[in-house]
Amino acid sequence: MPGFVWRREKPVVMPRARKYPVELLERATRLVFESGRPIAHVARDLGVPSETLRVYVRQVEANEGRRKDMLSNDEREEIRKLRREVSELRRANEILKAASVFFAGELDPYRPK
Repeated sequence: MPGFVWRREKPVVMPRARKYPVELLERATRLVFESGRPIAHVARDLGVPSETLRVYVRQVEANEGRRKDMLSNDEREEIRKLRREVSELRRANEILKAASVFFAGELDPYRPK
């Protein structure tokens, strides 16, 4: 078929397993908020890398609306869905353009091809 392009679909990527249980990170986050202690101290006490806990605490703050410099999980999911929808609409638009060119040629036999 002329003009037909094979498109490769993205491979499905499985999320990697969590190294630290969510319950532990939630408990550590509560300790950070309630005690006012530095993240590094709480992380050391619980045996969690301080960077892991810092990232988790920042995401919880964003989800709760405390941070405006980061996206919440809901906002990230909405952006993901909108990007997927835009991609589907662009694909449909290309199909419609190709169909309109095809049918225009069929309806007007004197049109140069």
